[in-house]
Amino acid sequence: MACPFTRSLRSRSISSFRSGCPLYLFGSYSSIAAETPKKDVASIPHAKIQSFKSKDYKNQKIPKKIVISDHKILRSTMIDKRVKNATEAIEGIKDGMTLMLGGFGLCGIPENSINALVESDVKELTCISNNAGVDDFGLGLLLQKKQIKKMISSYVGENAEFERQMLSGELDVELTPQGTLAEKCRAAQAGIPAFYTPAGFGTEVAEGKEVKDFKGKPHILEHAYEADYSIVKAWKGDHAGNLIFKGSARNFNHPMAGAGKITIAEVEELVAPGELDPNQIHIPGVMIQRIFQGENFEKRIEQRTVRKKD
Repeated sequence: MACPFTRSLRSRSISSFRSGCPLYLFGSYSSIAAETPKKDVASIPHAKIQSFKSKDYKNQKIPKKIVISDHKILRSTMIDKRVKNATEAIEGIKDGMTLMLGGFGLCGIPENSINALVESDVKELTCISNNAGVDDFGLGLLLQKKQIKKMISSYVGENAEFERQMLSGELDVELTPQGTLAEKCRAAQAGIPAFYTPAGFGTEVAEGKEVKDFKGKPHILEHAYEADYSIVKAWKGDHAGNLIFKGSARNFNHPMAGAGKITIAEVEELVAPGELDPNQIHIPGVMIQRIFQGENFEKRIEQRTVRKKD
């Protein structure tokens, strides 16, 4: 029995492949070429379909071809989204822009990108993040330099400077229920303009918002966020932008990836296409525009709690 991927290729019209693009098939997929009707092949100008055994491919250099193997699907013409470092990654971020920044507390925050923003002296930013780190780390560094005009978060957290600026009126703060914050990011990622939720009804959160009953329960209308840039942190990524998160560092990074007009990913380990197990990928590369390998990650722990010695 053919595997699901083989069946999906067979069901796909051969004419959907780019005109003149050679298709190299080997392993269990070579049967596709044999089963392809000649009339379909003839419909593609200069179409070439060839079969290779796995051992032949190892010694072949096949530039700008689609290669399908038993375990990997590679296309050497895929877009290489690598940039040199965080400084190059944040190019284009200007005063007054809206940014999404992944992480929860200090877990999974894009440390290198935040440091680059601090050094760039960009200001009047609106930042969408679950919270704002601590006083001397993460988004707290941007708050210290008064680079943030507005914070959209679910809570203040352990950041005393965040609290001070909010209470003094120096910082515009929009507190949002945590689940709603996550869903407004995910809605932007999925291209959903708005949704209804019961969270926040009857509180200040619902002021000025449309209310509609569903099954006798009031829901408020929430709109998806609109961000110029999303900046996320992942454990592993490849040149094409495919990402894998690790443990709880996945948090808000997952719904924010692809939710901005441009998404920047900083990763701990950057590998070549094909090295990531496709079954483990959390975010496909189509959602990422820039990727780089970070360095010197501190990975601070916000509140370290250990058992007392007996």
